[in-house]
Amino acid sequence: MANPSLLILAGDGIGPEVMAEVRKVIDWFGTRGLAFDVTEDLVGGAAYDAHGTPLTDATMDKAQSVDAVLLGAVGGPKYDVLDFSVKPERGLLRLRKEMDLYANLRPAQCFDALADFSSLKRDVVAGLDIVIVRELTSGIYFGEPRGIIEEGNERVGINTQRYTESEIERVARSAFELAMRRGRKLCSMEKANVMESGVLWREVVTEVGRDYPEVALSHMYADAGAMQLCRWPKQFDVIVTDNLFGDLLSDAAAMLTGSLGMLPSASLGAPMANGRPKALYEPVHGSAPDIAGTGKANPIACILSFAMALRYSFDMGAEADRVEAAVEAVLADGLRTADLLGEDGVQPVTTSEMGDAIVAKLAESV
Repeated sequence: MANPSLLILAGDGIGPEVMAEVRKVIDWFGTRGLAFDVTEDLVGGAAYDAHGTPLTDATMDKAQSVDAVLLGAVGGPKYDVLDFSVKPERGLLRLRKEMDLYANLRPAQCFDALADFSSLKRDVVAGLDIVIVRELTSGIYFGEPRGIIEEGNERVGINTQRYTESEIERVARSAFELAMRRGRKLCSMEKANVMESGVLWREVVTEVGRDYPEVALSHMYADAGAMQLCRWPKQFDVIVTDNLFGDLLSDAAAMLTGSLGMLPSASLGAPMANGRPKALYEPVHGSAPDIAGTGKANPIACILSFAMALRYSFDMGAEADRVEAAVEAVLADGLRTADLLGEDGVQPVTTSEMGDAIVAKLAESV
């Protein structure tokens, strides 16, 4: 069988630095007989500097042909002067749109060694392991009509919350399938009390749930869900919600873990001919141009994004577990990059040193 194929788009800022540490993990698996066919290309500002566009057609074609795309970060202040159509972020948005990546998975996992970094009490977040599934390609961010119009003697801003049954169904199925792999518990969040789109959302998710009798389905208004995430987040396992609420709730959940440098994500689409989903994996953090080149970047979110690729694109759950366990072991040993400093007297390790330590833990696990 052919090796699994990966397209690496390191991007801008700290993207190349954290991706270099992911390559160490990929190469380590290669020494254990699990080889990947890896190609690299440009996205974002790096692509603009080389080609005058944040994503070339050739790179887009590569992304459509591989088993998974692994992206670092895009953007930086040097590109702020560019026209909106060629800003670095447009490259990422084109990937999401043309690959039709409609299900965005954002885990919020709090490793025990970092429980004190959260703004919530240790007993509330220690051991937290939840995933928010956000619908990514529809809803109020894309609905028509939209814009700013003149009405009488004032301006009016218009955005339309619009969902079709099929759009809700496909993201719901993704969430139910994920719940089947985890704790078989799914909470759907919307605003069915005040929004017709929320009524339809609840109805369709309930209908899809009949195909997954093993999964305990519950419903919650999104505002109540935000409160419950702060009150007792461990009551949840998988949460599914629309584009707007998913944007808000996943950012709130992100801070439960203590650092953006710890958070991976996956954006998944429909299955390809080989049965694997269209997929793009990326850390939640940005390009952090202020620390680029200093060795201060935390590579863990990008490494955990690769672990998500192992789990969701390649059905290699044991290997994903091994990567996550190596990360947890390194943190338990007290190693910290600059973003995780809090204890007196702890000296930060560099980006490269953190990557080396994780690979060493992988080797110990054999």
